[in-house]
Amino acid sequence: MAEAETLDDFDETDEDVKRFMFVNRKAPYGTIYALEVLEMVLITGAFDQDVSVAFLDDGVFQIKKGQDTKAVNMKNFSPTYRALEGYDIEKLYVERESMEARGLAPEDFVVPVKVVSAAELADLMAEQDVIISG
Repeated sequence: MAEAETLDDFDETDEDVKRFMFVNRKAPYGTIYALEVLEMVLITGAFDQDVSVAFLDDGVFQIKKGQDTKAVNMKNFSPTYRALEGYDIEKLYVERESMEARGLAPEDFVVPVKVVSAAELADLMAEQDVIISG
């Protein structure tokens, strides 16, 4: 009879860690995409994966300070992005062209971000194992 496996047989290795990038392109309200992507980011981070989050197009509004959601009758979930640090998710990127086209600057965001060009973001995407866009 085969010997029973123990929990020690299931130790995680670096091979189990994948590089995930979540790409946020949609405005924060009006659809469920932004909130769903944020939930996936938190879940992936909870499983100790290498997580990056990119904001481009209208997705840059997801992390904008001072959101007033009363008119759309939805809860403002942007403060939840501050919880990412607790999941060791610190690679947050904003595409410079999208940010500037919308009249925003890095100090307009609820979390620290690294501003990158579209070309730099494409290079970062090429390094990922998994890309999920919403």
